[in-house]
Amino acid sequence: MKTIIEPFKIKSVEPLRFTSHKERKAILEKAGYNLFNIHADDVLIDLLTDSGTSAMSAKQWGGMIEGDEAYAGSKSFYRLEQTVKGLTGFRHIIPTHQGRAAEKILFNIMGGRGKIVPNNTHFDTTRANIEISGAEALDLPVAEGLDPSLKKNFKGNMDLAALEALLQKESPQRIPLVMLTVTNNSNAGQPVSMENIRQTSKLCRSYGIPFFLDACRFAENAYFIKLREPGYQNTSIRDIAQEMFSYADGCTMSGKKDGLVNMGGFLALNDDQLAQKARNILVVTEGFPTYGGLAGHDLEAFAYGLDEVLQEDYLRYRIRSVSYLGEKLDALGVPIFHPPGGHAIYLDASAFLPHIPAHEYPGQALACEIYLAGGIRSCEIGSVMFGKTDPASGDFQPAKLEMVRLAIPRRVYTQSHIDYVVECIGHVFQKRVQLKGMRIVYEPPVLRHFTALFEPLKK
Repeated sequence: MKTIIEPFKIKSVEPLRFTSHKERKAILEKAGYNLFNIHADDVLIDLLTDSGTSAMSAKQWGGMIEGDEAYAGSKSFYRLEQTVKGLTGFRHIIPTHQGRAAEKILFNIMGGRGKIVPNNTHFDTTRANIEISGAEALDLPVAEGLDPSLKKNFKGNMDLAALEALLQKESPQRIPLVMLTVTNNSNAGQPVSMENIRQTSKLCRSYGIPFFLDACRFAENAYFIKLREPGYQNTSIRDIAQEMFSYADGCTMSGKKDGLVNMGGFLALNDDQLAQKARNILVVTEGFPTYGGLAGHDLEAFAYGLDEVLQEDYLRYRIRSVSYLGEKLDALGVPIFHPPGGHAIYLDASAFLPHIPAHEYPGQALACEIYLAGGIRSCEIGSVMFGKTDPASGDFQPAKLEMVRLAIPRRVYTQSHIDYVVECIGHVFQKRVQLKGMRIVYEPPVLRHFTALFEPLKK
């Protein structure tokens, strides 16, 4: 059959509140034109993030009833530990309340002033945790990953030549680890090939440098490998995922993505000494090593989610539902990042609004207009999130890409919701020449996109 249906039935529903254009205009003004400041009740379709917004299954909810809330030695932890070890092969599983907590622990230990941490592309919290430690977060994406219009299979890959040049130039002491984000969220959710994972690992080992995965969307990446990489068409998703992890020395993971839970994460390691240091920090900042900031019922639901996310029927539906949105927008002439990634469609804000320069934040202007048009909340992934002002010269340094992310929560919205999103964005596209840029009126020192305040430019 050509139609790929949702591989589940809906047993519980949540009402949505419809707002008028006039109401949304007032809501935007009150929020300082930052969509993070809008109350969820005032959002009709929420595509701000796919993190922690999944609908959990009946098995997960049932597992939560069985969750063991023991402070130490919770059986729910040991169930999660067994699940993660079976999937990743790593010896030490350290639970955290979410992925950024795992990053914080890792870079508290391995970061530091004068160090460099390369990645295919760091996401916002990874970059922030590296930079707060005093280290430099360096992005080494392949060149084709910076061309939104190019249709190529693995645009999330690491630039191996650039990585090798860095490793040759710098002493191993300056590079505490190399990370690889799968899928590459900041690069439009593009997947990384198994060959690229393998070669990145080989390079790291030849220089004696630890290799880590940011594994938030490991299952979606594994499915792309099955679809696109020769030799994997008849391999199970679990086997592909296990091979991915086999090349790494550890990983961080936010379970709020491919763990299919609303809260949870972990740091997984092979190094015994590093694991002991991590647990020492965990006790101070997150909790005892067998709960790590999570309730027992969270641990239980997480374990179920890591099994469910590997189901091929689910992944087929997941990837197809995202590409459906991309195909519909593409048919309207709306510029998107090609090909569609695993968890989101990324609008090419530079091509959508070519008359708005990067320093006037075209992505933020576009995201606000989409909310105004239909109550749809999205997320700017551009110069608000990644742009900087050089402290010495005062020059503005734009992000490499100006995008708006439409992140699709897992198992939440139906095709009619997505059709509505297409209609609203099509409406905005028709009036795009009327849109104006924005300026920042307040920004915090780090992760400014979460709490910055904006105002529209008059001309």
